[in-house]
Amino acid sequence: MSESARASAGASQLRVWGVGTSRTFRVHWTLQELALDYETVAYESRTGETCTESFLRLNPRGKIPVLQHGDLVLAESAAIALYLAEHFGGTRALLPAPGGADRALHEMWCYFVMTELDATSLYVLRRHGDLSALYGEAPAALDAARENFRRQAAVAEETLADGRAQLTGDSFRICDILLTSCLDWARFYGETLSAPLEAYRERNSSRDGYAKAFEANFPKDVLARLREQRQASSGRTER
Repeated sequence: MSESARASAGASQLRVWGVGTSRTFRVHWTLQELALDYETVAYESRTGETCTESFLRLNPRGKIPVLQHGDLVLAESAAIALYLAEHFGGTRALLPAPGGADRALHEMWCYFVMTELDATSLYVLRRHGDLSALYGEAPAALDAARENFRRQAAVAEETLADGRAQLTGDSFRICDILLTSCLDWARFYGETLSAPLEAYRERNSSRDGYAKAFEANFPKDVLARLREQRQASSGRTER
């Protein structure tokens, strides 16, 4: 069996649980960039769907996204994206070759985006903004999260200042999927991006894979609910 035939056979076993968040979007985008066929189980966050006994057997943390590939069950959006790129990359390389400095730098950017921008900035805004009824209102935490996002996003901006198209050079990689999804998330929360970061975001969001992933991850009804939630949260914050 050829490499392409093996990849096609493996891809036929792919199932993604989750839509409607920036984190699920990363998985859909990676799959679209790799031109893989997959099944979507359109579970949403905070709907109770991820608290069912059957889903908790897949991911005891009760979070989306989750990838099923044959017997493998994998959670965490960055881990899923990296696995897909490693396993199905082929000529659509979304990762540098393993073992070298380029791969190490790529992983550095992945960890940076997931910790400094996602977990300690944007998710704090979600927890104490959109989800304040669950986690409590914390205006000081919101202010600190926004300041941290701006400070850390400036690091990415400085890296792009040499004219490179993407974080690690001119090739579009998984770290660019992660960063672009965070920039989208920040704009959704009212952040104004610098001109270089906005140009970078627009460049990547013009890709066919992005458009297809957006359609898969943000159906119209889901997107409408997210916007209503954001407007309600903004009203609470302003008061």
